[in-house]
Amino acid sequence: MRRSNRKIKKAGKTRAKSVYSRFARINGKHPFKTAVPNGFVDYAVRARRGGKLFYFNFDLAEEIGLIPRGGRQVMTKALSRAVLDTFSLQIINEYDITHGVKIPKEDVRAHRYMATRYLQMQHPDKKGLTSGDGRSIWNGSFKGPHGRWDISSCGSGVTRLSPATAIEKRYFKTGDKNASYGSGRLDLSDGVCAALMSDIFHRNQIRTERTLAVIAYDDGTCITVRAGKNLLRPAHFFMHLKRGDYPGLKRAVDYHIARQVENKEWPSIRASGTKYRDMLERITLEFAKAAAQFESEYIFCWMEWDGDNILADAGIIDYGSVRQFGLFHHEYRYDDVDRLSTSITEQKNKAKYLVQTFAQLTDFLIGGKKKSLKAFKNHRSIRRFERIFEQAKDEALLYRIGFDKNAQALLLRSAQDRETVREFRAVLRYFERAKAKKGRHAVADGINWDAIFCVRDILRELPPLYLSGTNPIPPEQFIGILQSEYASSADVRISRSRREKMARFQRAYGRLVQRAADMTGRTTDAVLREIRERSALINRYSRVTGDAIIRVAGRMVQEWKVLSTDALHHMFRDFVEEQILRPESPSATAASGRHAKRRKTRGALYAMLNTVRKYREGL
Repeated sequence: MRRSNRKIKKAGKTRAKSVYSRFARINGKHPFKTAVPNGFVDYAVRARRGGKLFYFNFDLAEEIGLIPRGGRQVMTKALSRAVLDTFSLQIINEYDITHGVKIPKEDVRAHRYMATRYLQMQHPDKKGLTSGDGRSIWNGSFKGPHGRWDISSCGSGVTRLSPATAIEKRYFKTGDKNASYGSGRLDLSDGVCAALMSDIFHRNQIRTERTLAVIAYDDGTCITVRAGKNLLRPAHFFMHLKRGDYPGLKRAVDYHIARQVENKEWPSIRASGTKYRDMLERITLEFAKAAAQFESEYIFCWMEWDGDNILADAGIIDYGSVRQFGLFHHEYRYDDVDRLSTSITEQKNKAKYLVQTFAQLTDFLIGGKKKSLKAFKNHRSIRRFERIFEQAKDEALLYRIGFDKNAQALLLRSAQDRETVREFRAVLRYFERAKAKKGRHAVADGINWDAIFCVRDILRELPPLYLSGTNPIPPEQFIGILQSEYASSADVRISRSRREKMARFQRAYGRLVQRAADMTGRTTDAVLREIRERSALINRYSRVTGDAIIRVAGRMVQEWKVLSTDALHHMFRDFVEEQILRPESPSATAASGRHAKRRKTRGALYAMLNTVRKYREGL
């Protein structure tokens, strides 16, 4: 028995040492430093004491290769120590140096960590001379079994690239709360919101950076550790483009392409002109599809001319201004201190503008001469963007109704059927865009003009009503299903025009169901039964919104004070899995009932799910 126990202890120590050695490879070194030597500011870093592990994404850690696959997802002391030693860091910034801040030698790490430079509209120069990672550092690059990953940390101290430094022309002490964008810290609740939303989006096949860990501190701040196969933004390229820096632009773009090839996202192409044109085609495709998906899923992601708030593969990054709406609140604008954001309907044109800029960038790389951006207003990539966007919107509409991929393809095969799809899109958009009569008003973080109809509700309720024999649905019942809590009696008055639109909605819906039945050799009832099952999940009554996630994150912070890390992890995972709304996902129905068995977290989880129901129509 003693020998056996010794073997078990030895094996445990070996595994712990192996895990620690993997994390130790994340030490500030990154190939971007060599590839783009003028693309970053290097910082010495120190250990930040007092951190406690709030959340760790075991699934992501397995995917990256930081921990073995298939093991028990338990937070051991060795794993917790490895995470904290690797990521609980604070930069030694210019303020520290000029003020002679004393730092124990044992706290200073051997390698330097970069804050990357990129274009940002918050900065006065608008050329990327002073802008970039204002409170983040790149921890490193990790080569795992499924590719190379970038890993960065947000909340690790204020850098010279923050807007506050550029605007006030002075360096800031990390933790200074007297200047906008000048503290270098991240609130714990904001970090938890980002972790929750990024995991929910990833599980629902929305491209996004992902949160590996959240480290909490007693002052209510945190560090979020973010991971992605490639965390470069368009802004990393546009900085060089705006300045006409051909060598810098070429180095940055060549690095990006090589990274995509290494991760087997793109093919290897040797000819320079061909590989740059291939890049433009892929970026056009990705941004057109993303813009269509964001609009269809009611995701507000502030895209702008600088290419800062989006990844180069059109994935979501920086969740501070990202929202998922319950209704199509197309008048909402985020208040970013000195400016209001774009709206959700303006995202398409912003994405198209980014593609136009990439067309200019590609032409510059191939020809060596930078032309005016206006010269690319009607570039073929812009026309291609429009075609892809419309196709993606058609597919998204059919998916939202509940048609599977096969039915979607069949319904988009002929011009006549596509015309029916577009007709249904138009009348559905009328109901989505209907607004309350009370007009525009202030909300917690911006302004809005409330939407009044919940289209998801009518898409969910139509199939069972039709199967029960209620077809068509009378106008009063139809409007009653659509009506949201934002609608007054005057808002839902049934005019002659609105009555006709309800009839058109149902006629187009019926034609699509009938065509799907004809083309698949089934009855309309069989098609409706399948749609009913799929739509019940896709258009679930309780769907998380930005308003809900803020409150859920606050509840998790409260529960963290009394729960173990493992219990909180299970609650986090159970909550996320309740928000997987894709029938194709193996986890879509797996969470149902699982949380009932977790007595320690059951009450808190039910309370959070009730919060989702309460705020399901919000911002």
